[in-house]
Amino acid sequence: MTAATTSHPASDGERADLIEALATARGALTATVRGLGDEQAGERPTAGALSLGGLIKHVAVIEEGWLRFVVEGPSALRYDLPDGVTWADLGAGTAREVPQWAIDHQNNLQMLPGETLAGVLERYERVAAKSAEVIASVPDLSTAYPLPEAPWHEPGAVRSVRRVLMHVIAETAQHAGHADILRETLDGTTAS
Repeated sequence: MTAATTSHPASDGERADLIEALATARGALTATVRGLGDEQAGERPTAGALSLGGLIKHVAVIEEGWLRFVVEGPSALRYDLPDGVTWADLGAGTAREVPQWAIDHQNNLQMLPGETLAGVLERYERVAAKSAEVIASVPDLSTAYPLPEAPWHEPGAVRSVRRVLMHVIAETAQHAGHADILRETLDGTTAS
C-alpha cells in the first residue's frame, strides 16, 4: 500500500513540524561526529558496545524500519523466530539459532570493518530524504496499524503514523544524548 502525494491543508503545519523536529534531532546526533575520523567513530569509549558511528547506523535503521511500517503496515516490522527458539532463549543468549534480524541489529550498533563514517552519514541522509517524502505523502497521520508480536511491544498494540513519527523523533533525540556522552568520553568534546 503506497500513499499518493496529496495536499493535506489541515495537517500540513503538523507535517512540517514533525519533519522539522526530526531534522533537529538528527542534527544533534550527527553533530557529535563532527571532526572525527573512521577509527574514532568506531571506538567504544564506555563499558557498553556503542560507538558513535554505530549509534548513527542504529538510528538510521530504526527510522527506515518505522517509516516502512508507515507505508506497508505490520509486515514491514517482522521478528520471526526460528523453529524451537523462544524470546526467552534470545534474551538469555541460549538460542541454538539466532535469527538474521537479531544479528543485523547487533551489527547495526557498531561500525564494522570496511565501513566509513562518511558512508554511515551518507546512508543516514538517504534515509532522512526518504522519510521526508513518506511523511509528506501519507494521506492521514491518524492511520494506524497493529504492531507485530515482540517482547518490547505490548500485546495488541496499535500505532498511528503520528505516534510512529513521535517515537522516531524521541528515539533520535535520546540517542543524540547518548552520542553526546560518547563523544565527551572519547575526546572531551561536547556537541552542544
